[in-house]
Amino acid sequence: MVKVRSHELRTKSKDELMNQLNQLKMELGELRVAQVTGGPASKVSKIKTSRKSIAKVLTVLNQNQRSALRKLYQGKKFKPTELRVKKTRAMRRALTHQEKTAKTAREQKRLAAYPMRRFALAL
Repeated sequence: MVKVRSHELRTKSKDELMNQLNQLKMELGELRVAQVTGGPASKVSKIKTSRKSIAKVLTVLNQNQRSALRKLYQGKKFKPTELRVKKTRAMRRALTHQEKTAKTAREQKRLAAYPMRRFALAL
């Protein structure tokens, strides 16, 4: 089979991709049989391209599925963990801007009663 191009795969529907994946897997099985039975070197060398083609098809399928899920959960309060922003563990657990700048009632009263002094410097 001809080398598969990712941009061509992205235009296909899910059913077409699944059919192509099944064909590629069948072809890989035949190539492996040829390898065991001592087939020609041209067949054995096609195993690598066949495996890479299967990987490309699976990658496009997963990308399509993830983008569909992103559209589904867009604007919702909770998202599945695999769709959330990765960042680092510490960054995910850090306080948000709103939580950092929150002030207690006592602190608000104190700031209102004693505002920051402004000094004018004479030069």
